[in-house]
Amino acid sequence: MTSRNSNEPVTRGAASALDQMKYEIASELGISNYQQIDKGALPSRVNGYVGGNMTKKMVAFAEQALMSGNIGQVAQSAPTEQIK
Repeated sequence: MTSRNSNEPVTRGAASALDQMKYEIASELGISNYQQIDKGALPSRVNGYVGGNMTKKMVAFAEQALMSGNIGQVAQSAPTEQIK
């Protein structure tokens, strides 16, 4: 089965890092073999729990970087698109 997800990461090469983060978080949450599980067979609550925890960690990273004065690190990791 192929993924229907057509979202492109803002930063090239980030997809594999995001996948690795997803599997680590699933493991931390006690979901074993998340990489091999058919995500469509899981309740949306489970998949949402993994994604929600990913978001929490990314926001915490950005907040920590901003508080320590690394504004460039945050801006570089998530460049914004300019609206024309």
